[in-house]
Amino acid sequence: MAAPRFAALGGGGWLGGALVRAALSAGVIAPATTVVTSRRGAVDGFEAFAGLGMTADNRQAAAQADVVLVAVRPGDIDALDADLSGKLVLSVMAMVPIDELAGRFGCRRIVRAMPNAAAGRLKSFTPMVAGEALDEQDRRFAEAFFAASGIAEWLPDERALDYFTGLTGSGPAFFAALAAAMERDAVARGFDAALAARAIRQLLAGAAEELAGERSPSELVSIFKDYRGTTAAGLTAMEEHGLDPLVRAMLEAAERRAAGLT
Repeated sequence: MAAPRFAALGGGGWLGGALVRAALSAGVIAPATTVVTSRRGAVDGFEAFAGLGMTADNRQAAAQADVVLVAVRPGDIDALDADLSGKLVLSVMAMVPIDELAGRFGCRRIVRAMPNAAAGRLKSFTPMVAGEALDEQDRRFAEAFFAASGIAEWLPDERALDYFTGLTGSGPAFFAALAAAMERDAVARGFDAALAARAIRQLLAGAAEELAGERSPSELVSIFKDYRGTTAAGLTAMEEHGLDPLVRAMLEAAERRAAGLT
């Protein structure tokens, strides 16, 4: 199947750029039929893709496309001047539901998705929600586009997407916050900051590999608890200080924000 004419509105940003580069590398879209927009017109990071179009004109880019990625910040949506009627629209904007996209831009074939910061490393988990007007070909393209940067899976509705926006969309930042807290504690105990940073980064890299294995997180926790050693003591302290309520509050706050309730 020939690559579609593709426009990435806001594709010069970090997330849009990561998604487009992954899709280009995977052959889901082609440089000769792809246009990326940014406020400057010129976009860095696409030097390897000869023939790629670049512009500051969102309206013109969208008019020439069959498929449009909307990757602008939610706060910039009022300035997005484009007619998207008749096009397949892939939106990665949080807090902007399908009905609002349809009302603003005249489009009916809409996919909302929420990649995360790991898209640039091809490690994103991207939940997707399909608008009612999508056909099977549209769904297959959306799956291929977002799977190019990691794993992509469909959710039943936008309420589920709001939850996953916090769970996986924001998730990398939550793990980064835990890592930063561990670094701060090491420094407060008198250890060199650079040493603490190296140790924690290697720790997270190793933990990610372990979690990608066959054992579930709960199984791993149980195994460490059974040793009744230093790790078990730390895990017990986490539970006694309210780990589950903390995580619930964190995810509920992100979900409310994604739903536009805060």
